[in-house]
Order: sequence, then C-alpha cells, then structure tokens
Amino acid sequence: VQLQASGGGLVPAGGSLRLSCEAPGMDFSFSMNRMGWYRQAPGKQRELVANIASNGQTRYADSVKGRFTISRVNAKRTIYLQMNSLNTEDTGVYYCNAARGTIVDLWGQGTQVTVSS
Repeated sequence: VQLQASGGGLVPAGGSLRLSCEAPGMDFSFSMNRMGWYRQAPGKQRELVANIASNGQTRYADSVKGRFTISRVNAKRTIYLQMNSLNTEDTGVYYCNAARGTIVDLWGQGTQVTVSS
C-alpha cells in the first residue's frame, strides 16, 4: 500500500495551496486510520501539521490553526490539506501519514511546498 501526495508547488506569501494524499491500494480499512500531514523544513525535524481521526476529529499545530484545514473523503481513499495565508515559515516537504495503533504506520513520498516572500 502506498500513499501518494500531490499538490505542492511555489506560491507567494499570502497565497493558497491544496495538498492531496491518495491511498488507492488501501481497502475499506482506510476509514479506520488516523490520517495526517507532517512537514519538514530544511535543517529542522519533521513536525505534525494536522491530523484527522477516523471519527473526523481534527488536530492542528498551533502555527497553522485558522489557516489550514484537513479533511478526508473515505470513499476516495483521499485526504486533503487546504492551506491559506501561507507564509515563508510554511516552506518544507509535506508528508502524509496513515496510522492505526501499532498496526499501521505508512508514509507518502512527500511534496515540496515553497512560499516566497
């Protein structure tokens, strides 16, 4: 099973992007996973951006609250990250993750987001 992230790119500060992460090879169990987005900026550790539980409950990093929105469409085996009011500190490689206890811990290949000043 692979996670396929897309939607990254170069955007000016204040702009928006929408990231997508698909798991086409995952069966009905997709809906059971907590899905999340992480990012890694140059020289920094990977950090949680947002996640969404199987019941739809969401969690956001303080730095993105009010600007980013995570969502999921289980029927499409897809999650999204709508990113608005981007700033240069949002620059990094964004990774999607699927997790469920100790059973599932999958990572996508990452998609680059670059915000120019």
